[in-house]
Amino acid sequence: MSEERDVLLNRRAKMDAWLEKSKVYRNDFRRQALAAELQSQFADQDKAALAEAGARTAVAGRVMLRRVMGKASFVTLQDVSGQIQCYLTKNDLGDDAYDDFSQFWEMGDIVGVSGTLMRTNKGELSVHADKVVLLNKTMLPLPEKFHGVTDQEIRYRQRYVDLIMNEDTRGVFRTRSMVMQALRDFFNQRSYLEVETPMMHSIPGGATARPFTTHHNALDMPLFLRVAPELFLKRLVVGGFERVYEINRNFRNEGLSTRHNPEFTMLEFYQAYADYRDLMDLTDELMRELTQRACGSQQIVYQGIELDFAKSPQRVTMAESLARFGGVAEASVDNVDHLRGVLKDKQVAVEDHWGLGKLQMETFEALVEGRLEQPTYITEYPAEVSPLARRNDHNPDVTDRFELFIGGREYANGFSELNDPVDQAGRFQAQADLKSKGDHEAMHFDQDYITALEYGLPPTAGEGLGIDRLVMLLTNAPSIRDVLLFPLMRPQ
Repeated sequence: MSEERDVLLNRRAKMDAWLEKSKVYRNDFRRQALAAELQSQFADQDKAALAEAGARTAVAGRVMLRRVMGKASFVTLQDVSGQIQCYLTKNDLGDDAYDDFSQFWEMGDIVGVSGTLMRTNKGELSVHADKVVLLNKTMLPLPEKFHGVTDQEIRYRQRYVDLIMNEDTRGVFRTRSMVMQALRDFFNQRSYLEVETPMMHSIPGGATARPFTTHHNALDMPLFLRVAPELFLKRLVVGGFERVYEINRNFRNEGLSTRHNPEFTMLEFYQAYADYRDLMDLTDELMRELTQRACGSQQIVYQGIELDFAKSPQRVTMAESLARFGGVAEASVDNVDHLRGVLKDKQVAVEDHWGLGKLQMETFEALVEGRLEQPTYITEYPAEVSPLARRNDHNPDVTDRFELFIGGREYANGFSELNDPVDQAGRFQAQADLKSKGDHEAMHFDQDYITALEYGLPPTAGEGLGIDRLVMLLTNAPSIRDVLLFPLMRPQ
């Protein structure tokens, strides 16, 4: 602690001395090129060619390496694109400027350098400086340069430090940005309209999840941060926008884990005159395009699992999955007492009011979900746990619904939409009854949505895709916190 305190006191003393001399945080330096641009533009020019060209430039960034060798020194600057070396000499800068560099500049400081491009004897492209300016003297030292930020707690709590030190982290969030753009390109090219729907709802709906609550003072009414945009997006389909999508935040009052954050990003899209099978086909197209753009191949590896998105995932009904992957006897997948016993053996708390559909869903989550390593669509979810999905024509106890699983995790949830207002009202009432029995994740009864259905929702299919988990997949990240710039953390 004494050594750390001495470092901080020394940096503070240099900060005070710099401010006393410069009087101001300067903002008059203008960069002319990024490091990566220069590295690319002059990649094929050797030392002699650069010396003859005498190309001038101005770069700016953070000092990541500093080697002072008497009257000549090297510093490496890092900007948003990468790094470039600068060569500083007392002869070129003058005594005062070079002494200021020697006295004040430290790792992490933000500086500007003007000069001509050169190549060192070792072949490294460098800026031979004839003017330097210290733009921001930093008070806190960077982590040890050879190891960067390796403490996960610091990486998540102080993402700005992680971004400074770790190129891999910067790469993850560049990929995330690319994925967002690729999603927009994909749906815009297919005549979908991007929309924005409310983030605060007077009635939470669109998913079985516990909402965050807040209060509007002027109207003296409770409000809920949305758990899903689904009901508003389907209102737009009623209104005549036959293909819509939204990329935005959802909020669910649930625990923290490597795959859950209470605030997360979802893509939801809806298409009139389509069913859930059409959306599985569309999702196949989407995954092929995203893996190709993000990874350069439709064959990728996630956490040691080889995945091939050039092939369409297998499609298995939930009942079939219980027998095929969960070890439940085929004759017992519809046996309430047997499933209750299976869940109790797995130490899953079973509620008395659960019907067959809920028991199948809980058994699936306990026995099957984690085993679905290869991309797999699970279809025909029970109507009891699918309050917004259309019933199957051949078996009204199940719905035309699917979820996509990869590496034991759910990535997408889609279904043919329930557009029967009478059936929807009945399912809302069943959800309201569950809520009255203490189920905090059950839906409210949304009368306005029923009214919208009474005006007529065309045959429609819709899907939600978790973008955070998708970025995890495409960047081989083990935790959702690795792909969120500022994940929610417990207070220190």
